[in-house]
Amino acid sequence: MTRHILVFYGSYRRDRQGIKLARWIVDALTTRGDSAELIDAKAIDLPMLDRRFSDYAAGEAPRAMADLAAKIAAADSYVFVTGEYNGGLQPGLKNLVDHYLAEYAWRPAAIASYSAGPFAGVRSATAWRTTLGAMGMVVTSTPLSLARIGGAFDADGQPTGEDGGRLAKAFPRFADDLGWWTDAAKAQRASAGAPF
Repeated sequence: MTRHILVFYGSYRRDRQGIKLARWIVDALTTRGDSAELIDAKAIDLPMLDRRFSDYAAGEAPRAMADLAAKIAAADSYVFVTGEYNGGLQPGLKNLVDHYLAEYAWRPAAIASYSAGPFAGVRSATAWRTTLGAMGMVVTSTPLSLARIGGAFDADGQPTGEDGGRLAKAFPRFADDLGWWTDAAKAQRASAGAPF
């Protein structure tokens, strides 16, 4: 059963490093047989949150916002790739995510975090667990965390060195956990629908 997974990424920085991780996750999920699509906040470029998608009357939301709402609602699950900014959430990703709510409901989400230093973005991942849960997603228990991202990928975008090796070794369990919950949620939505 093919799963359709959206991979969200939210840095707007000029020399952003996390895009390497986001692209690698898309490729790695696709290699496993899933359909994965990168949702890059910088490329979509929604304005600072003023009105959520649900605040607009049908057909009146900006085109980029409406297109993304349809993608979110059609997806089976999500991966959120997040850097750690001053010990907290990445503002670009948070802004993108907050434009929607009902579209995420009853779907699993996995968190992949990273940082330039040795702590691999774990404080941001912890904050995202709370946020995503509050938005109606079930967050998987297996994180994917990458330290020292600047040296973890080679020129072809493949994991390299000690940190890249840890990433490649940890990914199968991360993807298996997300896949299990994706299949379970998909089957439950098909047979019983949403509970409320």
